[in-house]
Amino acid sequence: MTVTGIEELKKYAGGEIVELPPFARGERFFARLRRPSLLGLAARGKLPNGLLRAAAGLFGGGGAGGPSEAGFREQCEVFEAMAREALAEPTWEELEEIGLELTDAQILAVFNYTQAGIKALEPFRGVPAGDEGAEARSGVRGAAEPVDWD
Repeated sequence: MTVTGIEELKKYAGGEIVELPPFARGERFFARLRRPSLLGLAARGKLPNGLLRAAAGLFGGGGAGGPSEAGFREQCEVFEAMAREALAEPTWEELEEIGLELTDAQILAVFNYTQAGIKALEPFRGVPAGDEGAEARSGVRGAAEPVDWD
């Protein structure tokens, strides 16, 4: 076993290109994400005091996370703060400049990535090539068909 070299750590610090849920059906969306620490953001004062309780709730520490409107709003703000820090390319600000905001699914995917890495995004991905039995195991029987309401 050897110590991880600084050059390897520099690559990691730059982030990882990750596929996120798309903006539009059939359009793939890739972004470079970093994995900032929620605890680190709180410790460095990058989370406003009003959001610390919501952040603690996300770690099972009680506080926000109940059904109240304020608790939900605070959790959303924590998710957004993490997405702002995680997006390396495009940045949150670049998306804002072109009038685009991440969807709910994208924000949650980014948050999950920051907490658990690439493995957390598996629910957003398709069946891996060569896994013929995965569709049957998942209960999914193919793409949904549009409903003709007429």
